[in-house]
Amino acid sequence: MFNFPNPVDEYAARTVAAGVAVMAVAAIVLRQPFILLPVAYGFWARVLTGPTMSPLGQLATRVIAPRVPWGPKPVAGPPKRFAQGVGVVFSTTAVILWFGFGLTTATWAVVALLACAATLESVLGICLGCIAFGFLMKAGVIPDEVCVACSDISLRRPRLTGD
Repeated sequence: MFNFPNPVDEYAARTVAAGVAVMAVAAIVLRQPFILLPVAYGFWARVLTGPTMSPLGQLATRVIAPRVPWGPKPVAGPPKRFAQGVGVVFSTTAVILWFGFGLTTATWAVVALLACAATLESVLGICLGCIAFGFLMKAGVIPDEVCVACSDISLRRPRLTGD
């Protein structure tokens, strides 16, 4: 139960990101901070259990992604889990700023950043958390053993090895 899938279906991840983007934008436009509670819960659930305890994760992995006509696209799980962890930080920060300190502008600024990152992931497939994960691996902060597929590009792109 407390594990994260590896690999992850890219289309499921992008579907989850679309759901997060919609909820974040709705919270901002409607000025409804209570929408932030399920957003934060979802990130916590996904970082701890993958899609298992996340309603949005379940919808993405069981309903939407299997119906994508071009089939699944497996990608490394550890960078996606790291990205979910970044989402935990942003969404939890927004909840604390609003409900703990009543800081309206700061809350909506954090949610806007979250919405931008989720939109990039869902629409363009650009995962900012995954990019940060890669930089941290190159810097030696995250050991290569955490994601062997991330540290050795030939595992992802065999045609580049000359085989």
